[in-house]
Amino acid sequence: MRLVRVLGILAAVALLTAPEAMAADGGALKLSEATTVGVHNTYTKDAYNYLAQGLDSGSSLIELDVWDNIFTKTWQVSHQNPLGNDNNCVAPSNLYGGNRDQNFGTCLADIRTWLGAHPGAGPVVVKVELKLGFDDRDGMGPDEFDSYVKANAGSALFTPADLIGSYSTLDDAAKANAWPARDGMAGKMILEVIPGTVELANPTDTLHTDVEYGTYLKNLKAAGTLSNASAFASVLGAKSGDPRTQYADASIRPWFVFFDGDASAYIDGGIDTSWYDTNHYFLIMTDAQNVAPAIDGVNPTVDQATDRVHLLAGHHASIASADWRTLTTVLPLVLPRG
Repeated sequence: MRLVRVLGILAAVALLTAPEAMAADGGALKLSEATTVGVHNTYTKDAYNYLAQGLDSGSSLIELDVWDNIFTKTWQVSHQNPLGNDNNCVAPSNLYGGNRDQNFGTCLADIRTWLGAHPGAGPVVVKVELKLGFDDRDGMGPDEFDSYVKANAGSALFTPADLIGSYSTLDDAAKANAWPARDGMAGKMILEVIPGTVELANPTDTLHTDVEYGTYLKNLKAAGTLSNASAFASVLGAKSGDPRTQYADASIRPWFVFFDGDASAYIDGGIDTSWYDTNHYFLIMTDAQNVAPAIDGVNPTVDQATDRVHLLAGHHASIASADWRTLTTVLPLVLPRG
């Protein structure tokens, strides 16, 4: 079975100003009531020399592509290499020097250390694309993932258990707008896990990250151990209506309150995104630059990027994501949502 999985993986690869600054009352907004800005593939060396510089820029979203290496039992960060690290993470003892190409845990430790040094900053969403998904058969399933994340991110995590409180499901908590205010989440990171491109292209993988982690969250709650969870599962892809209806197992649908899709598909496609805002769900809109009229994906003018963030905020985005790495007056924006 391991050989089949490896062959499937190889085939799929072949297919393929200050950060604390915000709007005047941005800190008083609940997490569900604000729109912020993120940087796509923040971990790559062509984005920043060091991951901490992405945080310095004011980005509210850090994106990491993570691979589970079933041979070394390590979680690695790279764009295309399934067997090694290729990233801008360094030992957290020196966030702006030393050897890059560190593992997933070190990237999380970098974020935790940076947040500790900037107590007014955050929350920061850490978008984790699990390129291959989980492999519970080889000891790299959701439970091992959570243990690993917690060992490296520690008390900086805001978890599903922190949101759910006394509610029965994450959906119930979100609809009740149980999200804390942003200023109460300073110093926190929130992990979002999404299915990976290689996983989705691998015909031998029939259990994708969203279904596997959503089921895992449901089962943890039933066992009274939801506090073990480190991340929120996200529904990937822009769709009309409630996109959770794609899951045949209706019992896992209430365990998704994060949604992630292409901005132009939501806006130019005429999808009613007010549904996400009304229910206080977290909506990440990617490739913000492609909404008509398209603007530069890396170096638009400040006015163009600012106007685009305002447009996406008006369409109920929680985060507008693009590759605007150097726009340090745009990336720290915190706007009222809707």
